[in-house]
Order: sequence, then C-alpha cells, then structure tokens
Amino acid sequence: MAPSPKGWEFVRDIRSLPTVVLAAGFLACGASFATAADHVGHAAPPVQVAQNTSTAEDDVNDPFEPINRVIFEFNQAAETMVLRPLSEFYVGLVAPPVREAIGNILDDLRTPVILAKDILQGESDRAFTTTERFVINTTVGFAGIVDRATEWGIPKHDEDFGQTLAVWGIDEMFYLVLPIFGPSSPRDAVGRLVVDPFFDPLSLYLDNIDEDEARYAMMGVRALDAYSGVMDDLAQIKKTSVDYYAAIRSLYRQRRKAEIANGDIDVDLPPIPEFSPELSYEPR
Repeated sequence: MAPSPKGWEFVRDIRSLPTVVLAAGFLACGASFATAADHVGHAAPPVQVAQNTSTAEDDVNDPFEPINRVIFEFNQAAETMVLRPLSEFYVGLVAPPVREAIGNILDDLRTPVILAKDILQGESDRAFTTTERFVINTTVGFAGIVDRATEWGIPKHDEDFGQTLAVWGIDEMFYLVLPIFGPSSPRDAVGRLVVDPFFDPLSLYLDNIDEDEARYAMMGVRALDAYSGVMDDLAQIKKTSVDYYAAIRSLYRQRRKAEIANGDIDVDLPPIPEFSPELSYEPR
C-alpha cells in the first residue's frame, strides 16, 4: 500500500527541521526586537560532570558508535554554526521574563501529549496533576503565560511515548544519534518522532488547514527556546569531559532512566535539548 499524502508530509516536515530552526529563530528574535537590552543576562550555573562517563554497558549497547559519532559531529557543527548563534541572539534581545513566558506557553501546549501518556501508563494521579495544571495555567495563568500551577505547589512533569513503551517493557535496543534530533534509541525515536505528534491537537489542526508556515515557526521557536536554556550547561559539559560524545551518551541514558521511573531515581542531571516535530517544549 502506498504511503498516504499525510505520511509524506510528515517525512517532509522532519527533513525540513534544520531550515525551520533557522527561519523561526529569526522570527522569534525579530518579534522581540524592541525588548530593552538592560534585561539581558541569562547564564546557567556551571555543571560539574564526571570525567569518566563511559561505561562498559554503554560501549556494548552502542553497536553503531562509528556512525553515531559522525552524526554527532554533524549535529555539533549545526549547533555551532546555526543554533548557538541564533540562541545567543535570542537571549541577547529577549528579556528573561519574556523567554520564560514563551517557555510556559509552549509547555502548556504540550499538555495533550503528556496527558495521553499518563493515561496509557496507568498513572491516574499524574494524569489528574497534568489536567489540573492545564486548567490552572490556561485560566488564571493567562493562557499559559504564567506557570501559576508551579507557584501553587503543583509541579510539572514530562511524558512521551518512548517512556510509555519502556513502561510496557520495551527495551531501548541500542543507542542511536539522530541527525538534528540528537541522542535517542529506536524505541524513543519511534515514540517521539512517529507517535507523539499525533497526540498534539494544535499541530494536527495547523496541518489540516495547510498552515505549514505556522507549524514550522512554532517548531523553530520551541527548538530555539529549548536550546537557549541549556547551551551554557552543554558548553560546561564539553569543557569538563574527556570524551564529549560518551558524556552525552551517558547523561542521556541516566536521564531517560530517571524519566521512565518518574523521577524515583535520585539523580541530578543537566538537561539535554531534545527536538521533535510536535509543537512542544522540553522542560529545562
């Protein structure tokens, strides 16, 4: 059976993400050009990362390491030439309160994805928390601009279909580095790139009315906002790591274990930006 037109559009969207990030980044910066410069000054605190982050388990479960390293270097080049300059431009022009509001709005838009995965994992309490946060932030939080729920002691959490598959007993299989999207695994790639976008009603709506520009712009803003919040952390990890590739691989796996366990693993890990085709924001 031939792929449906929607299927081809989805593949096209993923291939177009590098251009999306570039164009939408300039749109996001231009929209806030009038922001006062005296609000600038966003810098993440240094993150201490162990030098020896590569383990035997990592090495065994990375059968495509030579290819992964090539893709990793490509991603690093893309970050250096495109994403980091745009992010620095964005941070330099947009006041911290405005950046926080943008992150809050995009976080609120991700609620349907998180709620669906809470339900699929049988996490009724977390599903209630997700719903409660959405109602509070969408109403008294002024359409998600203010994270009032967190202020009221209702913390946010993230879920994706890769986590859901892990809860259902599906192993990650092996470590995988995706172009642009970064650290992943076959399990997580299927969840994040194939399944999660179909739980995002805004993305589906814009796709159905052929508003591709709006979809691309929001995807780019999300990627730009996510990366700008962690670029200093990543620079610190790179500076203190003997093998940056192995450090990111280890941190990714540790963080995924913590996310799958719903935070039950006692770890304090720096964030790693994850980009996906849905209109979402990865919490910092």
